[in-house]
Amino acid sequence: MIRVRLYRVLMGSLGIAFFLFGMALIASFFLYQRPHSTPLVTTGPIGHYFVAFAGCALVGWSGGLVGAARDPWASRSIGTMTIFALVLMAVIRMVAWIIGDYYEFAGEALRGEVAAFLAIALALIWTKPTVAESCGEGESG
Repeated sequence: MIRVRLYRVLMGSLGIAFFLFGMALIASFFLYQRPHSTPLVTTGPIGHYFVAFAGCALVGWSGGLVGAARDPWASRSIGTMTIFALVLMAVIRMVAWIIGDYYEFAGEALRGEVAAFLAIALALIWTKPTVAESCGEGESG
């Protein structure tokens, strides 16, 4: 069951990464509120408000990912929705790169993010427990 072990490591690593990134986004909101502060994220007050909400969502999502790492057979839907979200994020970044305005801001980073999101999504697809394993046939490995 090396495939399922890899899935668990991937889900746990994503959970930890999402938690840390979410906390960084929340921290950037509070750091922006200090008098005479230099913004960490290049956006105004409304943007920082939404950055904080994105951080909260990432922290919540990280809990589901860690739970899926602990029991992947009972948490297949977390993996499926994570794959869907990663592909959707890649599509949004491809559209932003094509539009061109975002290219001026982010440059080639958008293409790198697309490649990373799609690679992680593919790895999750290849390693995700099957329905038969989820029904109890694969838990002994």
